Amino acid sequence: MDLERINRFVSDVEKSIKSPAHAVKGEEYLTGVDLGTSYIVIVVLDSKRNPVACDMEYAEVVKDGLVVDFTGASNIVRRLKRNIEERTGIELTKAAIAVPPGTGKRDADAHRYVVEGAGLNVTAILDEPTAANSVLNITDGVVVDIGGGTTGLSIFENGRPVYTADEPTGGVHLSLVIAGQYRISFDEAEKLKKTKERQKEIFNVVRPVIQKMASIIRKHIKSFKVDTVYLVGGTCCLEGFENVIEKETGIKTVKPSNPLLITPIGIALNCSDKEGD
Repeated sequence: MDLERINRFVSDVEKSIKSPAHAVKGEEYLTGVDLGTSYIVIVVLDSKRNPVACDMEYAEVVKDGLVVDFTGASNIVRRLKRNIEERTGIELTKAAIAVPPGTGKRDADAHRYVVEGAGLNVTAILDEPTAANSVLNITDGVVVDIGGGTTGLSIFENGRPVYTADEPTGGVHLSLVIAGQYRISFDEAEKLKKTKERQKEIFNVVRPVIQKMASIIRKHIKSFKVDTVYLVGGTCCLEGFENVIEKETGIKTVKPSNPLLITPIGIALNCSDKEGD
């Protein structure tokens, strides 16, 4: 994995949030929609896989990878889509999406219907860690996507996924612990969790939850020869997160500069002309 290349790519996507590109006549655009437990993210790339635009919004419309507020989710996707279209002059018509590993067809279809309800034709449905690996391009190791609601993972051997799993422990659980520790509301805990000046203090409070996530990883990889853990997902943004995972699993752990954006970028990379089944 070329971490330097990945971090440059992610940095360019970050820049496109404030400074999106403008429409080019005849260009084909690839869109990825990530319906997360805490954030809904849309990433747009051009046909050469260069970042064009990115937008996101905090949301509580998905729980543990399942859509619990269809109308709210669709409205957010529609709003993000419209914002990008107005700022770039690009008409977004198609998108790929991703779901946690092991998601059944009915729940995967719910994600599809949300995005289709916002006016986008869904061309592909992936599992989240596999989507992330479209950015990481690892051949061997485990990609662990820790989002707001779940810890999902895909083990790769010779570039192919050989095992996937998903368990309901994620960033929401960190926020619940913070809320209990400081006797504040969940929303206040979410804000506190993202306050850079309080990161070290917060880290000590949530360390047991991160250790639980590490135990999930350790349990699922014990039957495989895994020499590296690759972390993605918004929850991993917490400073020092990777150090706990490495210590608890005893396996080298790597984290890109902004793990929140890896999966949405990977989803966009898998947008195609062929409509998903």
